[in-house]
Amino acid sequence: MTDVSTARVPPAVLPKPNDVCWCGSGSKYKKCHRGADTVEARRRGPDAPARGVRPGIISPMRPVPAHIPRPDYAATGRPARGPLPPEVKNADVIARMRRACKAAAEVLNVTSTFLRPGITTDEIDALAHEEYIKRGGYPSPLNYHGFPKSLCTSVNEVICHGIPDNRALEDGDIVNLDITIYLDGVHGDCSATYFVGNVDEDSQRLVQVTRECLMRGIEAVKPGRPINDIGRAIEAHATAHKMGVVRAYCGHGIGERFHSSLQIPHHYDPEAKTIMEPGMTFTVEPMITLGHWHHRQWDDGWTAVTADGSRTAQFEHTLLVTDTGAEILTVA
Repeated sequence: MTDVSTARVPPAVLPKPNDVCWCGSGSKYKKCHRGADTVEARRRGPDAPARGVRPGIISPMRPVPAHIPRPDYAATGRPARGPLPPEVKNADVIARMRRACKAAAEVLNVTSTFLRPGITTDEIDALAHEEYIKRGGYPSPLNYHGFPKSLCTSVNEVICHGIPDNRALEDGDIVNLDITIYLDGVHGDCSATYFVGNVDEDSQRLVQVTRECLMRGIEAVKPGRPINDIGRAIEAHATAHKMGVVRAYCGHGIGERFHSSLQIPHHYDPEAKTIMEPGMTFTVEPMITLGHWHHRQWDDGWTAVTADGSRTAQFEHTLLVTDTGAEILTVA
């Protein structure tokens, strides 16, 4: 993995008050991240390790048996170009998506049972990889635009797309596991955030509110209504709890392709005017923070972290728009 820029992740030794802030803003530390760093240090305690998830060593891509059907990007890392499948799915595609989404939920549920202090995120990847294969599916993230692993493991301030590596989970961490499986020619996508050992009250509250935000978003899915109803509901709930909603990443259409052109913002976006129709399938996956919604990206090109270092959580389901609302497909 490419080293993280010191302007993006807090260093082990923090700047003095009048020094330039570590985040690269150009402002003095005392006017920028000193307050957030002080709060975090107080939360973790004097004997806790230095704040901030750091990049570790990434093992080689894990092989997938030859008999497992593969998506078009599995060998090259590049999804096929050309016309996208329709956003409204027919009965055959929906039936296959129910099977794929059920399998994704099963992989997520089984993998989460192994979470504990001391296990590495690479070990989690190995366990998830085997669960995909047991179900006859291909790990959708594997080599998608070159992503090197079979799931995303996003710890603490990592918003999404965390790459599994040799970092061991610590007591008090929170971690999002993001699972997508390619099965029967379609993708099923889901994620959830879990506690590792004894987690502080703020993190518990964050995870609870994020789960509630997902359900508020799902309740807003109605045929004949614009997509931005979903973000409106999510943002209202997060704001009521004084939490931020990440704007750089959103839900997406899914089916025969991992991602379609349909986007589902998790904040209210007046431009998201697409009308929901029965038969549409897409994800809702709000990323909620204890601080601001601004993000930064590591030099690996994948890992997104909160700009202020605050913790973040995410929950995700793949949904089918029905005649009356939404059916959650990613249930085991």
